[in-house]
Amino acid sequence: MKKIKFLLLLLLLLPLSFAFTNYSCKIAVLKYNGGGDWYANPSSLTNLIQFCSSNLNLNIDPTYDVLAVASSELYQYPFVHMTGHGNVVFSSDEVENLRSYLLAGGFLHIDDNYGMDSYIRPEMKKVFPELNFIELPFSHPIYHQTYNFENGLPKIHEHDMQPSRGYGLIHEGRLICYYSYESDLGDGWEDEEVHNDSQNIRRLALKMGANILHYAFTN
Repeated sequence: MKKIKFLLLLLLLLPLSFAFTNYSCKIAVLKYNGGGDWYANPSSLTNLIQFCSSNLNLNIDPTYDVLAVASSELYQYPFVHMTGHGNVVFSSDEVENLRSYLLAGGFLHIDDNYGMDSYIRPEMKKVFPELNFIELPFSHPIYHQTYNFENGLPKIHEHDMQPSRGYGLIHEGRLICYYSYESDLGDGWEDEEVHNDSQNIRRLALKMGANILHYAFTN
């Protein structure tokens, strides 16, 4: 079963590596248990997809799907996004499914919408007990895809007067999960009137999001 899932995911990823304009894929939001608001920032991914389609020539389906962590359909998506403010709980089945998905070639972007950090770290430790989140250096390729971020993850929203930090889980040399912390990229992707961010701030957020998608599709 895992071999079949791997082959299905490989078929999704390979065309993206060679012909962005001729291949259409879909991305998804991860729906988790525990009471946290996995549904936060409802307009964010729609706007990010539109930005990528216009500026990176990525042919991504303009609508995104919502998937439970234990869903067997997870393997159909090369990229899944996770956000929220509060509690996250993974069951044993969810741990196994998410681990298998990421080891098979999938990519998870976790965006702390403020208040998620103390919950997501122990839950991801269940998924990969042998791995730790490491802060990625500013030289990491995820910051230098279509757009260059010489100082790493941009600061989009202020919460605790802390610098933005980008962390990763790396398995056998491959970044399988990128965790944006103290940045709040998703708020910057939202419709302009939601947070009244400046055009410059929103564009920084969208450019960084485009880099994450580009990296996930090509690595």
